[in-house]
Amino acid sequence: MSKVAVVTGGTRGIGAAISVALKEAGYSVAANYAGNDEKANAFKEETGIPVYKWDVSDYQSCADGIAKVEADLGPVAILVNNAGITRDAMFHKMTPENWNDVISTNLTGLFNMTHPVWPGMRERGFGRVINISSINGQKGQMGQANYSAAKAGDIGLTKTLAQEGAAKGITVNAICPGYIGTEMVRAVPEKVLNERILPLIPVGRLGEPEEIARCVVFLASDDAGFITGSTISANGGQYFA
Repeated sequence: MSKVAVVTGGTRGIGAAISVALKEAGYSVAANYAGNDEKANAFKEETGIPVYKWDVSDYQSCADGIAKVEADLGPVAILVNNAGITRDAMFHKMTPENWNDVISTNLTGLFNMTHPVWPGMRERGFGRVINISSINGQKGQMGQANYSAAKAGDIGLTKTLAQEGAAKGITVNAICPGYIGTEMVRAVPEKVLNERILPLIPVGRLGEPEEIARCVVFLASDDAGFITGSTISANGGQYFA
Protein backbone atom coordinates (compact mmCIF):
# COMPACT_ATOMS: atom_id res chain seq x y z
CA MET A 1 0.00 0.00 0.00
CA SER A 2 1.33 3.46 -0.90
CA LYS A 3 2.28 5.87 1.84
CA VAL A 4 -0.35 8.49 2.72
CA ALA A 5 0.56 12.16 2.36
CA VAL A 6 -1.51 15.09 3.62
CA VAL A 7 -0.95 18.51 2.04
CA THR A 8 -2.57 21.49 3.75
CA GLY A 9 -3.69 24.24 1.41
CA GLY A 10 -3.28 21.49 -1.14
CA THR A 11 -5.77 22.47 -3.85
CA ARG A 12 -4.35 25.79 -5.09
CA GLY A 13 -1.04 27.38 -5.97
CA ILE A 14 2.09 25.76 -4.56
CA GLY A 15 -0.02 23.32 -2.56
CA ALA A 16 -1.77 22.03 -5.68
CA ALA A 17 1.56 21.45 -7.40
CA ILE A 18 2.79 19.57 -4.32
CA SER A 19 -0.31 17.39 -4.18
CA VAL A 20 -0.01 16.47 -7.86
CA ALA A 21 3.74 15.79 -7.65
CA LEU A 22 3.32 13.51 -4.64
CA LYS A 23 0.55 11.60 -6.40
CA GLU A 24 2.74 11.19 -9.48
CA ALA A 25 5.52 9.93 -7.21
CA GLY A 26 3.24 7.15 -5.99
CA TYR A 27 1.84 8.51 -2.75
CA SER A 28 -1.80 8.35 -1.71
CA VAL A 29 -2.54 12.07 -1.32
CA ALA A 30 -5.18 13.92 0.67
CA ALA A 31 -5.43 17.62 -0.17
CA ASN A 32 -6.74 19.85 2.60
CA TYR A 33 -8.42 23.19 1.93
CA ALA A 34 -10.12 25.80 4.09
CA GLY A 35 -12.81 27.64 2.16
CA ASN A 36 -13.09 27.63 -1.61
CA ASP A 37 -15.37 24.68 -2.36
CA GLU A 38 -15.59 25.48 -6.08
CA LYS A 39 -11.82 25.49 -6.60
CA ALA A 40 -11.36 22.41 -4.40
CA ASN A 41 -13.98 20.40 -6.25
CA ALA A 42 -12.54 21.44 -9.61
CA PHE A 43 -9.10 20.32 -8.40
CA LYS A 44 -10.54 16.97 -7.29
CA GLU A 45 -12.25 16.44 -10.65
CA GLU A 46 -9.11 17.35 -12.58
CA THR A 47 -6.60 15.32 -10.57
CA GLY A 48 -8.56 12.55 -8.87
CA ILE A 49 -7.00 13.58 -5.55
CA PRO A 50 -9.50 13.48 -2.65
CA VAL A 51 -10.05 16.79 -0.88
CA TYR A 52 -10.85 17.43 2.78
CA LYS A 53 -12.11 20.69 4.24
CA TRP A 54 -10.97 22.00 7.60
CA ASP A 55 -9.33 25.08 9.11
CA VAL A 56 -5.75 24.46 10.21
CA SER A 57 -6.03 27.22 12.82
CA ASP A 58 -8.46 25.05 14.81
CA TYR A 59 -6.86 22.13 16.66
CA GLN A 60 -9.96 19.96 16.96
CA SER A 61 -10.79 20.43 13.30
CA CYS A 62 -7.28 19.24 12.42
CA ALA A 63 -7.55 16.20 14.70
CA ASP A 64 -10.95 15.31 13.26
CA GLY A 65 -9.78 15.89 9.69
CA ILE A 66 -6.71 13.72 10.11
CA ALA A 67 -8.84 10.98 11.68
CA LYS A 68 -11.11 11.09 8.61
CA VAL A 69 -8.15 10.88 6.23
CA GLU A 70 -6.68 7.95 8.13
CA ALA A 71 -10.03 6.16 8.15
CA ASP A 72 -10.30 6.63 4.38
CA LEU A 73 -6.70 6.16 3.24
CA GLY A 74 -4.56 4.82 6.09
CA PRO A 75 -2.04 6.24 8.56
CA VAL A 76 -0.40 9.54 7.61
CA ALA A 77 3.28 9.06 6.80
CA ILE A 78 4.00 12.41 5.12
CA LEU A 79 2.68 15.77 6.25
CA VAL A 80 3.24 18.90 4.19
CA ASN A 81 2.33 22.02 6.15
CA ASN A 82 1.70 24.42 3.28
CA ALA A 83 -1.47 26.34 4.21
CA GLY A 84 -0.93 30.04 4.78
CA ILE A 85 -2.59 33.42 4.62
CA THR A 86 -1.49 37.05 4.48
CA ARG A 87 -2.91 40.12 6.22
CA ASP A 88 -0.31 42.67 5.19
CA ALA A 89 0.01 46.09 6.81
CA MET A 90 2.78 48.31 8.07
CA PHE A 91 3.30 47.56 11.75
CA HIS A 92 1.87 50.86 13.00
CA LYS A 93 -1.34 50.09 11.10
CA MET A 94 -1.49 46.37 11.89
CA THR A 95 -4.45 45.33 14.02
CA PRO A 96 -4.46 42.58 16.64
CA GLU A 97 -6.83 40.70 14.33
CA ASN A 98 -4.32 40.97 11.44
CA TRP A 99 -1.64 39.60 13.73
CA ASN A 100 -3.65 36.81 15.31
CA ASP A 101 -5.18 35.54 12.06
CA VAL A 102 -1.79 35.04 10.45
CA ILE A 103 -0.07 33.58 13.51
CA SER A 104 -3.00 31.20 14.08
CA THR A 105 -2.86 29.82 10.54
CA ASN A 106 0.79 30.11 9.55
CA LEU A 107 2.43 29.09 12.83
CA THR A 108 -0.09 27.56 15.22
CA GLY A 109 -1.49 25.68 12.24
CA LEU A 110 1.75 23.68 12.09
CA PHE A 111 1.32 22.61 15.70
CA ASN A 112 -2.34 21.80 15.11
CA MET A 113 -1.54 19.56 12.15
CA THR A 114 1.69 17.96 13.34
CA HIS A 115 0.69 17.18 16.91
CA PRO A 116 -2.09 14.68 16.00
CA VAL A 117 0.10 12.72 13.54
CA TRP A 118 3.27 12.73 15.64
CA PRO A 119 2.40 9.82 17.99
CA GLY A 120 1.58 7.53 15.07
CA MET A 121 4.79 8.43 13.28
CA ARG A 122 6.78 7.70 16.45
CA GLU A 123 5.02 4.39 16.96
CA ARG A 124 5.58 3.26 13.36
CA GLY A 125 9.18 4.49 13.29
CA PHE A 126 8.71 6.58 10.18
CA GLY A 127 7.53 10.06 9.30
CA ARG A 128 8.21 13.00 7.04
CA VAL A 129 7.13 16.49 8.05
CA ILE A 130 7.83 19.21 5.49
CA ASN A 131 7.05 22.79 6.44
CA ILE A 132 6.63 25.45 3.77
CA SER A 133 8.12 28.59 5.28
CA SER A 134 9.20 31.63 3.22
CA ILE A 135 12.12 33.79 2.22
CA ASN A 136 10.42 36.47 4.32
CA GLY A 137 10.73 34.27 7.39
CA GLN A 138 14.49 34.32 6.78
CA LYS A 139 15.06 37.97 5.99
CA GLY A 140 11.92 39.82 7.12
CA GLN A 141 9.75 42.00 4.90
CA MET A 142 8.24 45.44 5.34
CA GLY A 143 4.51 45.27 5.85
CA GLN A 144 4.65 41.64 6.89
CA ALA A 145 5.58 41.62 10.57
CA ASN A 146 2.92 38.99 11.23
CA TYR A 147 3.76 36.79 8.23
CA SER A 148 7.53 37.04 8.68
CA ALA A 149 7.28 36.26 12.40
CA ALA A 150 5.11 33.21 11.72
CA LYS A 151 7.35 31.91 8.95
CA ALA A 152 10.46 32.42 11.10
CA GLY A 153 8.68 30.49 13.83
CA ASP A 154 8.07 27.68 11.37
CA ILE A 155 11.82 27.32 10.94
CA GLY A 156 12.38 27.22 14.70
CA LEU A 157 9.71 24.57 15.10
CA THR A 158 11.28 22.58 12.26
CA LYS A 159 14.67 22.50 13.97
CA THR A 160 13.23 21.46 17.33
CA LEU A 161 11.00 18.70 15.95
CA ALA A 162 13.89 17.42 13.85
CA GLN A 163 15.86 16.84 17.05
CA GLU A 164 12.92 15.20 18.81
CA GLY A 165 11.93 12.99 15.88
CA ALA A 166 15.31 11.80 14.64
CA ALA A 167 15.65 8.76 16.90
CA LYS A 168 12.13 7.65 15.91
CA GLY A 169 12.72 7.74 12.16
CA ILE A 170 10.94 11.06 11.64
CA THR A 171 12.59 13.78 9.55
CA VAL A 172 11.42 17.38 9.69
CA ASN A 173 12.58 19.94 7.16
CA ALA A 174 11.57 23.37 5.88
CA ILE A 175 11.43 24.89 2.42
CA CYS A 176 11.61 28.64 2.02
CA PRO A 177 10.27 29.70 -1.39
CA GLY A 178 11.02 33.10 -2.84
CA TYR A 179 8.77 34.69 -5.44
CA ILE A 180 6.86 31.86 -7.11
CA GLY A 181 4.64 32.26 -10.18
CA THR A 182 1.35 31.47 -8.52
CA GLU A 183 -1.94 33.03 -9.54
CA MET A 184 -1.52 35.62 -6.79
CA VAL A 185 1.98 36.70 -7.82
CA ARG A 186 1.19 36.74 -11.53
CA ALA A 187 -1.69 39.12 -10.78
CA VAL A 188 0.88 41.76 -9.80
CA PRO A 189 0.99 44.55 -12.42
CA GLU A 190 3.59 43.80 -15.08
CA LYS A 191 5.42 47.07 -14.45
CA VAL A 192 5.79 46.26 -10.75
CA LEU A 193 6.88 42.72 -11.55
CA ASN A 194 9.49 43.81 -14.09
CA GLU A 195 10.85 46.84 -12.24
CA ARG A 196 10.59 45.96 -8.56
CA ILE A 197 10.51 42.17 -8.20
CA LEU A 198 12.46 40.46 -10.98
CA PRO A 199 15.56 42.69 -10.55
CA LEU A 200 15.90 41.29 -7.02
CA ILE A 201 16.11 37.70 -8.31
CA PRO A 202 19.54 36.85 -9.74
CA VAL A 203 18.23 34.08 -12.01
CA GLY A 204 15.95 36.70 -13.57
CA ARG A 205 12.59 34.93 -13.31
CA LEU A 206 9.90 33.79 -10.94
CA GLY A 207 10.06 30.27 -9.59
CA GLU A 208 7.46 27.74 -10.65
CA PRO A 209 5.21 25.91 -8.17
CA GLU A 210 6.48 22.62 -9.60
CA GLU A 211 10.02 23.53 -8.54
CA ILE A 212 8.91 23.73 -4.92
CA ALA A 213 6.95 20.51 -5.37
CA ARG A 214 10.07 18.68 -6.53
CA CYS A 215 11.85 19.74 -3.33
CA VAL A 216 8.96 18.28 -1.34
CA VAL A 217 9.00 14.99 -3.24
CA PHE A 218 12.71 14.60 -2.53
CA LEU A 219 12.36 15.37 1.18
CA ALA A 220 9.47 12.90 1.43
CA SER A 221 11.48 10.11 -0.18
CA ASP A 222 13.62 7.41 1.41
CA ASP A 223 16.60 9.04 -0.31
CA ALA A 224 16.29 11.99 2.09
CA GLY A 225 16.40 9.89 5.26
CA PHE A 226 19.68 11.49 6.44
CA ILE A 227 18.40 15.05 5.95
CA THR A 228 16.57 16.59 8.89
CA GLY A 229 16.41 20.02 10.51
CA SER A 230 17.40 21.58 7.19
CA THR A 231 16.07 24.63 5.42
CA ILE A 232 16.04 24.62 1.62
CA SER A 233 16.14 28.15 0.20
CA ALA A 234 14.36 27.98 -3.16
CA ASN A 235 14.51 31.62 -4.21
CA GLY A 236 16.61 31.96 -7.36
CA GLY A 237 19.55 33.40 -5.43
CA GLN A 238 17.58 36.30 -3.96
CA TYR A 239 18.67 35.55 -0.40
CA PHE A 240 21.32 33.25 1.02
CA ALA A 241 20.76 31.71 4.46
